[in-house]
Amino acid sequence: MLSEYEISALLLSLKVSVCAVLFSLPLAIIMAWLLARRQFPGKQLLDSLIHLPLVLPPVVIGYLLLISMGRQGAIGSRLYEWFGLSFSFSWQGAALAAGIVAFPLMVRAIRLSLESVDSKLEQAARTLGASPLKVFITITLPLTIPGLLAGTILAFARSLGEFGATITFVSNIPDETRTLPLAMFSFIETPGAEAEAARLCLISIVVALAALLISERLTRMAQKRLAL
Repeated sequence: MLSEYEISALLLSLKVSVCAVLFSLPLAIIMAWLLARRQFPGKQLLDSLIHLPLVLPPVVIGYLLLISMGRQGAIGSRLYEWFGLSFSFSWQGAALAAGIVAFPLMVRAIRLSLESVDSKLEQAARTLGASPLKVFITITLPLTIPGLLAGTILAFARSLGEFGATITFVSNIPDETRTLPLAMFSFIETPGAEAEAARLCLISIVVALAALLISERLTRMAQKRLAL
């Protein structure tokens, strides 16, 4: 049985990861479509910026979030002043950090799926009078469902394991920002708490593995339906 502490960390991790994925998905679809379907000045720079979180140390991402989205940051101060919204030291900030770190994985999976769609199908729909938006919603998007599912669940799994950016931006606050990785870190720093750290490690492995297995299963089901 899971302890109350473990349940709290697990539920917070799930909430943070789900919010990170849901709010990132629309922007990820737009960015993937731009990179897959359009040619424009600065495309390579945009592609590099999107994938930058993959190569930057997570602590750097957390620091950049702190100075930009913190309550005294360039953007965060305006959000707090105008809307009373504060990301720093809150679970919303943890979701923001997780979403940024996982964003490149989602965009890449969706982009690859978009590039595999036969453009002749889209051209045929446009010649029949369908608007670009209708073509995208009725033809392109359904055909990219396997990539959408893979990217979404891969980003979800990555969000579950986010640590560096989270602890730098929102600290390690019990019941507020202490997700599974941060809870495990707290036990690692506590003498004699090796067993508790090992339990959290096992929980993290099980949840991440389940997400990846579900992703593979859903992707195969979507591919079979599209092949019918």
